[in-house]
Amino acid sequence: MSVNDTAHTDNFAWNRQVYHRLKLALSLGLRRQLFLAVCDDLHLRNQVAARLHSTLAYPVGQVLYQPANTQEISTPAYPRLVTLRLNLSDPNPIAQINQWLGNYPPPIVGATKDTPGRPLPIPVFQIVGVEQLTKQPVAIQRLFLHFLRLIEQYLSTPESGRFLESSLVLWVSRPWLSAIQQSAPQFWNYRTGVFAFAGEPTPTTHNSGYPERFSTTRSLDLGNLEPSILEEAVAQAELKASAGELKFGDDFDFQTDTPIHRGRKPQDITPTKLELLKTGIQQPESLARPSTDTTSSLMSLSHVNQELTELVLATIDTKAIQNDEDGSQPQQILLEIEALHSQEASGEILGAAYHRLGNCYRLRIEQGQSTLENLMVAILAYQESLTYDETSPLLPDILNDLGTLYWMLYRTPPNSEEGQTYIEQGIEFYKLALKVISPQTHTETYARVQNNLGTAYGDLARFANPSDNWQQAVVAYNEALRYRTAEMEPLKYAACQNNLGTAYWHLGQYNQPVVHLKKAIASYNLALTYYSAEEEPLKYGMIQNNIGTAYWNLAQYEQPIENLQLAIDVYREALKYRTPANVPSACAATQNNLGTAYWHLANLSQSSKEIQQKYLQLCIDAYEEALALAHSLSGITLSFDALATHNNLGLAYHQIATDSYFITDKTTRSQYLEAALENHLQALNGLSKQPEAYQTTFAYVVKTIRAFHDELGIQGQNLALSKVPSQLLGEILPKL
Repeated sequence: MSVNDTAHTDNFAWNRQVYHRLKLALSLGLRRQLFLAVCDDLHLRNQVAARLHSTLAYPVGQVLYQPANTQEISTPAYPRLVTLRLNLSDPNPIAQINQWLGNYPPPIVGATKDTPGRPLPIPVFQIVGVEQLTKQPVAIQRLFLHFLRLIEQYLSTPESGRFLESSLVLWVSRPWLSAIQQSAPQFWNYRTGVFAFAGEPTPTTHNSGYPERFSTTRSLDLGNLEPSILEEAVAQAELKASAGELKFGDDFDFQTDTPIHRGRKPQDITPTKLELLKTGIQQPESLARPSTDTTSSLMSLSHVNQELTELVLATIDTKAIQNDEDGSQPQQILLEIEALHSQEASGEILGAAYHRLGNCYRLRIEQGQSTLENLMVAILAYQESLTYDETSPLLPDILNDLGTLYWMLYRTPPNSEEGQTYIEQGIEFYKLALKVISPQTHTETYARVQNNLGTAYGDLARFANPSDNWQQAVVAYNEALRYRTAEMEPLKYAACQNNLGTAYWHLGQYNQPVVHLKKAIASYNLALTYYSAEEEPLKYGMIQNNIGTAYWNLAQYEQPIENLQLAIDVYREALKYRTPANVPSACAATQNNLGTAYWHLANLSQSSKEIQQKYLQLCIDAYEEALALAHSLSGITLSFDALATHNNLGLAYHQIATDSYFITDKTTRSQYLEAALENHLQALNGLSKQPEAYQTTFAYVVKTIRAFHDELGIQGQNLALSKVPSQLLGEILPKL
């Protein structure tokens, strides 16, 4: 029969029968069984779950298990059934079960002097509390379904460990059962049995106005965030062919006329972030603290989510509110929302009010104030808006906006361990947006969401499955370009082509390098045709740098001379626009790339001595320029490793100094060796916390000192040793 059929003439007899079937299934001790227990009556659910626990959990009435690191003897009184309440901030049943097993591993029984004994069986786990997800943000709900979708895949991997070596029973309500069927079909197909109890849904006192909408779960997101690429220079450790990473920039473009949000009732923020917001964030000195009257009036709100109120209070600038005449500041909007709740206003009106609150914070974010507090208020406000009105015509834009807000949450310091979760939540929202958008009728929005989805997949590739996620990024960008034509939006088309080029570049690091690198170059060149070097010099130079890096990478696989020369030509073109005056850090990155390309070109076997010397000197000039700019920039994060560049420069100096063809007089040779030693020592000084790189650089120092002796005799060696810090001499001298 259908699990939705609850019209039983004798509920008691029916439920008793279902209970005995479930108890029998759990008592059999079978492995890797997934049972779904369906019950809308929470009182009945609690009774049945408690009865199962008391009957099956322990052979005796108390826990006697002792940790293995004590002198106590392990006891057979180990639970056969464990009841866990779902962690609403991180609804991952796999993680909860593995954590429990980590804390309470099965004790070894039957051990003697001659036999090692055996561990007791893994318990059955029953998970309760899924129905509470109804009160959580949509992102948390989607995250739970995501974890369920992973379970079948998880079971087939060696990492599954002891998870589900016995059985799992998951307690759900009927709406959640429907959501699982639709949104986690793999988990649903893997089920062993469904046990449906009869009973009326338990009324709740706190969720009026928050109807469950599991089958049409929607989420939020942030306007028109258009990412473009901010490349990262090629970083060459030991001048080996290791390609640098091309990074996405943060210049998503918001549409100021497009509101944002759409979600679910948010009552539980990820603990790490919420705790940080409550205790660890210091207010900027320029902002006045809210007045006592303001604070007390806002804290007395009885209908507005308390966490939302606390976050708003943390962001209020009282002076700005007093001088504001349009009445749209957060304080007033919150008070209006409270009044609307008291008047039992319609969901549409409440949704619009929360929407205005979200827009207020979105404006702050658009103006560059993308603080942790502002992002969280925008997310919560938009999700509340959707809680009350999920039929808004702005739904696609709101879903896109929420995806981007979560993406920005990942990018907002402090970078925390939950970064991957935020990106995945953002991706879920983008996907939800695409489900409600027709590309034929909402072409621009559809293309924007696809472009943002590609960027999110690119960031997710930093955490897991890089090849698969970069492939997904390529698919998303290509789909965006089907609807974002050059005729309609030439600059956005060019930005998306640039993003596609970088996705292809990354994909080429994992499979089919020649194919994907050539596609990257083609996309970059296509993007370049829509940028004017006069009107967009920085973007024009950025893309030229990207093309150069792709050619440099391609040279590692085919036609090295031709492709390296192309890379050099493009880097030199980029430097016409990436100047020390305009963008010194970007100029330094391209100079570093140029030096690396010259190095590789100099060391090709076909190069004559004259050409090799020419390219080595050009390599040195480029590295010197890169390092001079790098050391002139204080407090600016570089996109290349300056310490690696010092080592590379040292190796280039060493190569010229030790080849008699290049230098004949001892004075010049000594100068080049001194420059090599100086650069290696400078690198060594910054690598104390990187043991492997430190040892490599230390070997370079020893090698250079030996070269002093070989080329200039004992006098040269003494000169070299005089330049070495005294604390290193004891370690260096035995190696000479």
